[in-house]
Amino acid sequence: MNQYLIIDAHSHLWLKQDTSWDGKVIRSLKNGRSIFLGEEVQMIPPFIIDGRNSAEVFLSNMDYAQVGAAVVVQEFIDGLQNDYLAEVSQKYPKRFFVFGMADYLHDGFEQQASALMDAKFRGLAIPGHRLLGRPLTSDPMMRMFREMERRGVMLSITLADGDRQTGELKEVVEECPKLKIAIGHLGMANPPQTPCWENPSWQAQIKLARHEGVMIESGGITWLYNTEFYPFPSAVRAIKEAAGLVGMEKLMWGSDYPRTITAITYRMSYDFIIKSEELTEEEKRLFLGENARGFYGFADLPELPYIKNMSE
Repeated sequence: MNQYLIIDAHSHLWLKQDTSWDGKVIRSLKNGRSIFLGEEVQMIPPFIIDGRNSAEVFLSNMDYAQVGAAVVVQEFIDGLQNDYLAEVSQKYPKRFFVFGMADYLHDGFEQQASALMDAKFRGLAIPGHRLLGRPLTSDPMMRMFREMERRGVMLSITLADGDRQTGELKEVVEECPKLKIAIGHLGMANPPQTPCWENPSWQAQIKLARHEGVMIESGGITWLYNTEFYPFPSAVRAIKEAAGLVGMEKLMWGSDYPRTITAITYRMSYDFIIKSEELTEEEKRLFLGENARGFYGFADLPELPYIKNMSE
């Protein structure tokens, strides 16, 4: 049994990518590849030959890596996945916390959001970095946030890098102080080429977690630091920098599965934290799972024994 409770606070699921962004196609191919904005890329690991990034494949990865539960968010580049995620939530309620997503790019998203809440989605995801020029503080957005606060529905949001949208989200937090918010990608912490201690603009996102209901999750941090690669020492320093601003009790680990595991294994996306000598045992315990368990209300998680590799 792993000595740490591991909960993934940022992941993605889909059965098929079939959408577009900025007029360019995004479509699943075979062998884990996709057409992505006019380019063929390895979107998911090549052994997923049918392109189905399913809950069952993820659960197999989670069980092997001893990850007890996962939070599933959404992104425009994957297309709306509400129907599938509703099925996932019903089928595996103890292992997944899923976020719905409305089409915030078009009028009528308020009604869509209300319908998702009626359908028992406990959270709504907003890829805020894709909404530059569409203020988070617009009247329709604010009405939606107030309804979410009133109904106890969480918000998962990713902001543009730096502090371009932090002022807007701060207004939301102040207007809806009881709205629980998870900010993604560790505030888009700077990659190794521009170390976080040289350019502090990303810290503005982190500081929003000084508000009671706001948390920060690190989904995609191995992507942000992919040029450095495992064991991502600058990523660890960025986590410590964020903890120095708001406390480790405000931070949660996230993998950004499955895109990040084309370069590394799923276990590698968190065990660099376990092996780091820069974090205390208590910091690791909080970051890897305890904070997420409390924030999302996970309970009755399975005990996942370590399964020895044949090559060991």
